[in-house]
Amino acid sequence: MSQQAAHPTGTPTGTTSSPRSPRSRGDGDGWVSGGVVFAGVLMLCSGVLAVLQGIAAIAKDDVYGSVGNYVYELNLTGWGWIHVILGALVAVTGWGVLRGESWARFTGIFLASLSLVAQFLFLPYEPLWSLVMMAIDVFVIWALASQQETAGRKVA
Repeated sequence: MSQQAAHPTGTPTGTTSSPRSPRSRGDGDGWVSGGVVFAGVLMLCSGVLAVLQGIAAIAKDDVYGSVGNYVYELNLTGWGWIHVILGALVAVTGWGVLRGESWARFTGIFLASLSLVAQFLFLPYEPLWSLVMMAIDVFVIWALASQQETAGRKVA
């Protein structure tokens, strides 16, 4: 009886429920951390898919159509190698983000920015896929940049 009077919410004695737990603070730290994990998974997946995209371009099969006059024209073999190298670097960096490596966040922002530009330039070859990859790159940049900002606030 006295336990219920001391804890009207039904919380047993010996346990505390702090309204300032990390998930309920309201400052978004838990949400941003989840976004960083999701960004790492997206980087890992998009890196592997970029490698496959590059292999398809190098193989010169019928996956990509012929593009007429294009200002940033590069032959498909060149684009293929760009996607293979960039995709491999993005996948390795995504693995580093998932492991919580400090170098991976800055590198991830840089590589996602490069990937964003590469996908923009590759837009005439695969418009829908490039737009999807550009949106993923923007999310990855936001999530990794938000993590840096949050880490800076915790130290200060």
